[in-house]
Amino acid sequence: MEEKVFHALTRQIADLIRTDSELSLLSNEDLREKIDEIVEHNIQGIYLSINQRIQMTEQIFSSVRGLGMLDGILSDDNITEVMINGPNDIFIERDGKVYKTEETFENEKKLEDIVQRIVGMAGREVNQANPIVDTRLSNGSRVNVVLPPIALNGPIVTIRKFSKKPMTVEQLIRYGSITPEVAEVLKILVEAKYNIFISGGTGSGKTTFLNAISNFIPGDERVITIEDSAELQIVNIDNIVKLETRNANSSGSGTITIRDLIKSALRMRPERIIVGEVRGSEALDMLQAMNTGHDGSLSTGHANSTQDMLSRLETMVLQGAGGLPLEAIRQQIASALDIIIHLSRLRDKTRRTMEICEVAGYKNGVIQLNPLYRFVESEYSTLDHVDGELKRTGNPLIHDFKLKLAGITKVI
Repeated sequence: MEEKVFHALTRQIADLIRTDSELSLLSNEDLREKIDEIVEHNIQGIYLSINQRIQMTEQIFSSVRGLGMLDGILSDDNITEVMINGPNDIFIERDGKVYKTEETFENEKKLEDIVQRIVGMAGREVNQANPIVDTRLSNGSRVNVVLPPIALNGPIVTIRKFSKKPMTVEQLIRYGSITPEVAEVLKILVEAKYNIFISGGTGSGKTTFLNAISNFIPGDERVITIEDSAELQIVNIDNIVKLETRNANSSGSGTITIRDLIKSALRMRPERIIVGEVRGSEALDMLQAMNTGHDGSLSTGHANSTQDMLSRLETMVLQGAGGLPLEAIRQQIASALDIIIHLSRLRDKTRRTMEICEVAGYKNGVIQLNPLYRFVESEYSTLDHVDGELKRTGNPLIHDFKLKLAGITKVI
């Protein structure tokens, strides 16, 4: 059967099933059986190969209960990001490069139906009154939705996929992001409860890196994770509490922010608090938590360098406490943070750890940084390929009291 005729027949049968209210009450298994019967009835006299029959059934089920043609894209493990700019422009990222797909949605209404299905699965709302929402898929993939009239070319959906298997430090070593020596140092710092902040630009791998080093946390500790959309996959902790923010409902009430969750987490007897990403005034609450006995906390933030991250944190804290003098804010940051790890996405699309710095204190109005490791390119680097690794700077770790408290004698 010609592809055009095949897709037309598939859409026709799917529309027929969607209009039958009784079929919507069936379980997934019963619905699949019913779809098989309806397909069999509608293709009498038409030749379909076995593969086409299976494909038609799957596409119909997907359009009724799944995410339509998105199911096929999301099942491809090589695709890391999906960008939908309205019903006719769908882009995917594969191996760090972006491509436009030939697939499209039938119309804007079908795309809106898929959007409502995605948002509804996570118990969230998106509409004209609340046209922007961050949510997630059942597999943990992060989803951002922007609806018209904010989005001028139709519903915009951006899906950041995550690996089915949680990222490990071993994989980071294999990908060249860190070295075995650095992995050992990070393990020691996490176990000794140093407060670690991961910075980097969009797509640099901050959440992935955070997820990997989170698995260095001893399994007998109580950990609370706080995220806009739950993404972290921490597998070795039994006593873990996962908290997620909530947008306002259609009446404009019911908002739960990261600030709210941090304040609530402090009453849950946490040993560590992990904030997926700080973007605004919640930075103040995070720093205060780190300064009030919750050592070993981890978080991430957007920045172009380690120094830039400190400046951004100052700005974020000011959003939450505009009356605080800048000197007090800098002292708060310097006393709360122990280590900043900066990541970057390089010209060849690889993600590398660029710098690991110790926050050495506050002096003469400036937060002091002590670089421990820096990424150094080798002579084999070219315009199309980056070769190099993290190199020790020779600077010793200045504040080693947490190592001593943890009974760790290794010199970093």
